[in-house]
Amino acid sequence: TISHWFMRLCADKGLLRRVYTQNIDGLDFQIQLPAEQLVNVHGSMGSVSCETCKEPYPYDAFRSAVESKIKDIYGTCLSAPSKSSQIKCPACGAATVKPDTVLYGSQLPRKFFECVDADMEGLDLLVIAGTSLTVGPANSVAYSVPDQCVRMNFNKEQVGEDLGIRYGEASTRDVFCEGGCDEQFLELMWHLGWLEDLLK
Repeated sequence: TISHWFMRLCADKGLLRRVYTQNIDGLDFQIQLPAEQLVNVHGSMGSVSCETCKEPYPYDAFRSAVESKIKDIYGTCLSAPSKSSQIKCPACGAATVKPDTVLYGSQLPRKFFECVDADMEGLDLLVIAGTSLTVGPANSVAYSVPDQCVRMNFNKEQVGEDLGIRYGEASTRDVFCEGGCDEQFLELMWHLGWLEDLLK
């Protein structure tokens, strides 16, 4: 999406410290955002590993294994087996290979806790996009920034007031960019003179 390409352009221009995303769709992998600048707070469908031994599992091999071993309950794939069988980890043999998503009640990735405190130090701009800011601890990023850090919220509605974000006349550092994220980021890129970069 345009929003993802905005992040990539920020990275390319040396303006991005880190992206913390709650989305598990893996789109950030498709724009080749540098892995060290990305924290998938709730994991991602874009990578696969063994839950037991944590060994990475090649994504394309996982897709092939799903197609050949997992029953298609919707009946759309004629080559799918009639009965599912286990996808085992080649490293430990456990049948616990799955996309790297964080299931409800599971621990967040270690990378979140390793990066968040250091990333907030000296930060001058936090971009918040398309989130309700209701899920913790990911929402803690919004109130962990330094007092002088500007927070730009790209959203269809104002969120985060219970976290200390202030809008309108009460705001000293919070900016609300109302509307869909793609439309708002496209307008920002136009103001920044980045549209030619977006088309490359």
